[in-house]
Amino acid sequence: MEARMRHTPTRSPGTAECPSGVRYIGLEGLNVVDPNTMSPVPSDGTTLGEVVMQGNVVMKGYLNNPKANEEAFANGWYHSGDLGVKHPDGYIEIKDRVKDMIISGGENISSLEVESFLREHPAVLEVAVVARPDEQWGESPCAFITLKDNYVVDASDDQKRLSQDIVRFSRDKMPAYWVPKSVVFTTLPKTATGKIQKKVLRAMAIEMGPVKKNRL
Repeated sequence: MEARMRHTPTRSPGTAECPSGVRYIGLEGLNVVDPNTMSPVPSDGTTLGEVVMQGNVVMKGYLNNPKANEEAFANGWYHSGDLGVKHPDGYIEIKDRVKDMIISGGENISSLEVESFLREHPAVLEVAVVARPDEQWGESPCAFITLKDNYVVDASDDQKRLSQDIVRFSRDKMPAYWVPKSVVFTTLPKTATGKIQKKVLRAMAIEMGPVKKNRL
């Protein structure tokens, strides 16, 4: 997919959005589909689906792994594992990875979009958002944050105040159900190449236990 940064009217002018692009000439097919029916999603810029592709520039398959090949090439298309939307002008915008999507109370939440808002907070250096079990909503966003050097929160009271400030900031920036119900200040685990290990963070969120249901 030929990628570029897209500007959409959902943000203020000049704000860079998630990567988007169109089909390469050498790629036979590229689409966003409902993974259950393989039907293309509407070109409305809002309906989520999985990005799939086919053509001779797509890999032949995984070596000695027929199960992975069966899943990845179901119905004759390569399933990228990326969730995206298709815009009226034909551009595909990637919203998240399938495995990173948070489903809270039946609503899909893009972890990438929540992270993009949280990075605007002056204290945030790095952030990764994952699903945490939630007694009321099934899952809810949990934000793991590395703070900038000039923000020191050694005491638990300081951490609580900053966590509350970040939640208030989030409420002004995003839909209510996107707002993280959990905020954890930590150094983000990374691979040797610097990629954030969300798998480790998901395990940490599960180990924290579910967010308790509000009894009021």
